[in-house]
Amino acid sequence: MSTTTPTPTPPTGRRVFRRLAGAAAAIALTAGIAACGSGGSGGAAPDTLTLGFAQVGAESGWRTANTASIQESAKQAGIELQFSDGQQKQENQIKAIRSFIQQQVDVIAFSPVVETGWDTVLQEAKRARIPVVLTDRSIDSADPSLVKSFIGSDFVKEGEKAGEWLVKDSAGRPEVNVVELQGTTGAAPAIDRTEGFKQATAGTPAIKVVASQTGDFTRSGGKQVMEAFLKSQPKIDVVYAQNDDMALGAIEAITAAGKVPGKDITIISVDATKDGMQATADGKINYMVECNPLLGGQLMDMVKKVAAGEQVPARVEVTETTFDQAQAAAVLAERKY
Repeated sequence: MSTTTPTPTPPTGRRVFRRLAGAAAAIALTAGIAACGSGGSGGAAPDTLTLGFAQVGAESGWRTANTASIQESAKQAGIELQFSDGQQKQENQIKAIRSFIQQQVDVIAFSPVVETGWDTVLQEAKRARIPVVLTDRSIDSADPSLVKSFIGSDFVKEGEKAGEWLVKDSAGRPEVNVVELQGTTGAAPAIDRTEGFKQATAGTPAIKVVASQTGDFTRSGGKQVMEAFLKSQPKIDVVYAQNDDMALGAIEAITAAGKVPGKDITIISVDATKDGMQATADGKINYMVECNPLLGGQLMDMVKKVAAGEQVPARVEVTETTFDQAQAAAVLAERKY
């Protein structure tokens, strides 16, 4: 369960929502609020709220679980959901948001594919008096009034957890060469997980990131980049993958190269999806940092609040943990995603 702490005063200037991501503490939403609103479109009943949601796409197992959580939670909450798959393209998400504005939905929510370039369309939503909620990923904007709240993870903290584990695991070693599989260029989790890892390892000179490249959060991308790293880097001790799909792709490349993942090369990943947890339980991934995709229930509670004009926290952060091999094996059977 999340704990409640006062929300700090938001910083000014650019990157306001990302800075909130690193500074705000976890805040839990209250469940069980009765639906109320001005009435949605798309054939919904007059007293039914309508939510327009613009998803990033379906680039990973994490995203698939996230979409399912939103769709199932909307149904359970009695909220009419207008859903759009952006196919990892910002222009598709902007088009979807403009469509939601034209439909006069009650609330718009989206997980932005990249951080920048949203002000114009969000100003259009503000002029239409439609509140906007961010989920999973934040944006870079100078105007905090464009978004009512953010629901998701602290990506900087996730990167820090990965780096802190590596510092402890590699204590006493004279040299630790790390290759980094980054997420989509310009995406908040890619930027923040890189930053957090760098901060956590900065005081350990033996740990060096010798190569870093985007695998676009996909399994095929992780495999392709890892294949290139294995050819270009004379010595690789650690792979830091910013999501499970890229880690699983890297495992394929490492195995094909005749090396043993988890032994010859240490692997750290972020997500804790079922496939990633299985690889951790099998010893192929050495350390897993959780990023919870099951945000649907919290989002629906937030939708009801903002549609009713209630004051809401600027940030709602989910509670997450970490896993080694034994811990992953212990909870694998109960894993929901």
